[in-house]
Amino acid sequence: MPELPALNKPVDQSSGFILTRQQFDTPEGISFQFWLKSGDHAFPVTVPGQEGVFFVLEEDIPRIESLLETQLTNSTASSPGWRLQSLPLKDLQQRPVYGLYSRSLAVYRQLTDLLQTYAIPMIEEDIRPVDRFLMERFIQDSARVRRSEQTVKLQPADLEPQLRMLSVDIETTMRADRIFSIGLYADQLSKVLIVGDGPNEPWLEYVNDERALLQAFIREVERYDPDIFIGWNVVGFDFRVLQERARRLQVQLNLGRDGSRIQVIESANGKWFCRIAGRVVLDGIDTLKGATWQFESFSLEYVSNQLLERGKLLGHQQDEGINRGEEIQQVYREDPRRLAEYNLEDCKLVWDIFEHAQLLHYLIERSRLTGLPLDKVGGSAASFDNQYLPRLHRKGYVAPVYASGESQMGAPGGYVMESRPGLYNQVLVLDFKSLYPSIIRTFMVDPYALAEGTGTECPPEDLVPGFNHAIFTRKEAILPEIIERLWQARDRAKAEQNAPLSQAIKIIMNSFYGVLGSNVCRFFDQRLAGSITLRGHEILTRTQAKIEQQFGYKVIYGDTDSVFVWLGDEFPVDKAPQEGRRLEQFLNQWWQDEVQQRFGLPCHLELEYETHYRRFLMPTMRHSEKGTKKRYAGIRHFADGSEELIFKGLESVRSDWTPLARRVQRELYRLIFSDAPYTDYLKQTVNDLKAGLLDNELVYRKRLRRPLDEYQKNRPPHVQAAQKAYDELKKNNRQGNIASGMHIEYLITVNGPEPVSFSTSPIDYQHYLDRQLVPIADGILMFLDDSLDGISAPQISLF
Repeated sequence: MPELPALNKPVDQSSGFILTRQQFDTPEGISFQFWLKSGDHAFPVTVPGQEGVFFVLEEDIPRIESLLETQLTNSTASSPGWRLQSLPLKDLQQRPVYGLYSRSLAVYRQLTDLLQTYAIPMIEEDIRPVDRFLMERFIQDSARVRRSEQTVKLQPADLEPQLRMLSVDIETTMRADRIFSIGLYADQLSKVLIVGDGPNEPWLEYVNDERALLQAFIREVERYDPDIFIGWNVVGFDFRVLQERARRLQVQLNLGRDGSRIQVIESANGKWFCRIAGRVVLDGIDTLKGATWQFESFSLEYVSNQLLERGKLLGHQQDEGINRGEEIQQVYREDPRRLAEYNLEDCKLVWDIFEHAQLLHYLIERSRLTGLPLDKVGGSAASFDNQYLPRLHRKGYVAPVYASGESQMGAPGGYVMESRPGLYNQVLVLDFKSLYPSIIRTFMVDPYALAEGTGTECPPEDLVPGFNHAIFTRKEAILPEIIERLWQARDRAKAEQNAPLSQAIKIIMNSFYGVLGSNVCRFFDQRLAGSITLRGHEILTRTQAKIEQQFGYKVIYGDTDSVFVWLGDEFPVDKAPQEGRRLEQFLNQWWQDEVQQRFGLPCHLELEYETHYRRFLMPTMRHSEKGTKKRYAGIRHFADGSEELIFKGLESVRSDWTPLARRVQRELYRLIFSDAPYTDYLKQTVNDLKAGLLDNELVYRKRLRRPLDEYQKNRPPHVQAAQKAYDELKKNNRQGNIASGMHIEYLITVNGPEPVSFSTSPIDYQHYLDRQLVPIADGILMFLDDSLDGISAPQISLF
């Protein structure tokens, strides 16, 4: 094992990557503490004597002063702990504002609670003082420290951090009231700590009891000194259980770099957070979701098999959540070393998922671009604030009062065209590259530009019309400049093949519309949102019309930023890509000319020829002749002659359909798209189904969204199956975990839904034929004047 760096090596305390940020009250004011990583070491920086601030409208000042003087002033104190100050700032409705400052976090909370109680508008009051401190200095991921005798100042820095991760996993009883073992894995550490007796090995250490287990864990963390803990549900389970067991066993779980204890806290919405001074905790599930990875299930078993082609060492054949827990108890009793191997492999799986998906790289790039902490889940609104607010303040404005923008004007979502159902040859997909960001950039859609365009005297030639009565100034805008900077950075990332950076930028740019269009965000205004989505509608409908008028092709579908162009069934397959590039070139030039002529603006819209489908199905809605939306399938044809079967929104990509239905759909579509015979395949499938040869493909799998006892009026099949599983476990005095969030696997039998583990009734094969195979097959057979009933029904002999 490589030797760990010496802990007493001199530390460069002039600059570092920001790991954690904290704020706390002191007699001298609010203090901010940052832990920075420099080289192989981390160091703290404390900035004392700070104030918190938010903004209020000047028109409310007399009322606010009266309230504060009567309800918050402490007659025994030399200072009330707050102050009001006039500022050269105004809100987006041109109203002057004051700053309301406080010397403590306690007073800050009192101020916001009091003003909220009396319904007095507040502006930017939800921004934590420590976050505002960084934001207003344009400090994103790294900081340079300037120290003097009286002050500590932080400035932006640009660093490439070397962060040390440690994967952690614990194994417990089913009720998590006792920890059996703790697994640790990293580049320079591979170890399991386990309660029991046995010979120690380099990777395995036995300890006498659970208290000694926790103490050994603390020792290993101190020795390895990680910057980041990773795991699977690591906050809501592993660290939550570690904290609870340490509390009960009176062990000080001092994992902070300053010797402080961890804090695992549950928020009002049931989300768990973990705070450790100088260390970050990253949950693999949240991180994957934030990086827009999508899976049928986010269980470690499923994700690891999808990404790594390997899974857990225990429980492969068990129904998740019902029997695996029992198996762990049994293995611990009978073969502790085997449980340790399982524990360590879970740590490795999480580590390898982070490496494979480049998740840490993605989070570092996201922090560099947005200033979000590494462990921030979601954060699109905070990302927008970090980039937008300091620039807005420097132009003399503050943000709007929360969700005070124009509403009830109608700002529909992305345009989805009425589709033309059918089975086609030679369909091209043309896609507008980052349509909403390019609309913002082209048409100056921006809160500041809207305030200037509608609230100040601007010459008509300086104005750009939007939608919903929006008017923007073309002279200055903040958001288009931010997007331009991000766009250029993404082009560089693509050229350098930096996939995590490219993905981070794409997610950030695409989130901007959501921030402007969501009534839970401070910049919500349907003039802004409508000027994006309605412009998108116009762009797609005009693009459709131009294609059909200029080239005579039919646009059979369009969705938000894409148009699907049918070249005709007889169009040569080898000429389709060339035609796609011709359409791309013509339409881009046409849009350049249109925007310049109509608005006198440079056009940043960019249409790309994206996909060629040799065969393409646009299905109908079930029991209707109308075409579907966001559901299609096709054979994608590549320039080298290779092909790929693509499904969008259909049953083969949906986990709530059985494996049989998904397999049959893929094979049937492949046969039809290849003009191959399909009747014998369908007949054999139906026969095999009825003969019981396909039983292992008939399992439904669906997630429980709520606890079982909350399903009262409506009890869908998976809930009925879960209830039967619970009843069986209780009847047999077996422990089981039937909880919200878990997946239930069940069969439809002649006696209704039954859980796979406890199914005893005969399978209802007619159900699977009628509800699974018929809809799957007839969705495409109808375009061939055929049906599954017509193929599979026994012929009647007339003679």
